Amino acid sequence: MDRLVSRRQVARVSGVAVVVLALTALLTVLSGYAQPPQPPPVDEGTGAHIFQLSIVALVPMTLLFLATADWTRPLRSARPLALAAVIVSAAFVALYYGEHYYWYAQH
Repeated sequence: MDRLVSRRQVARVSGVAVVVLALTALLTVLSGYAQPPQPPPVDEGTGAHIFQLSIVALVPMTLLFLATADWTRPLRSARPLALAAVIVSAAFVALYYGEHYYWYAQH
């Protein structure tokens, strides 16, 4: 019985999706620095929702990647995860800095 989609293809697509979702989260946070400050009370806005959705979507994509990756080659398989981890960490650092220092000083 032929498979329509191979395990390798699923791993490749989910690996790319993990990195794209991480980049989406980071770019969304960085785009907030270009926005003019808003007076309190501030609605979170579209950017915050995009950030939240991309972080939530990372969970099932990461699990899918972990389930389908070729772990006989661990360094090659771990590359997308490592890249996504660095990008997501940068997104959360930028978010923390923005909320506690940058946007706070703008008010």
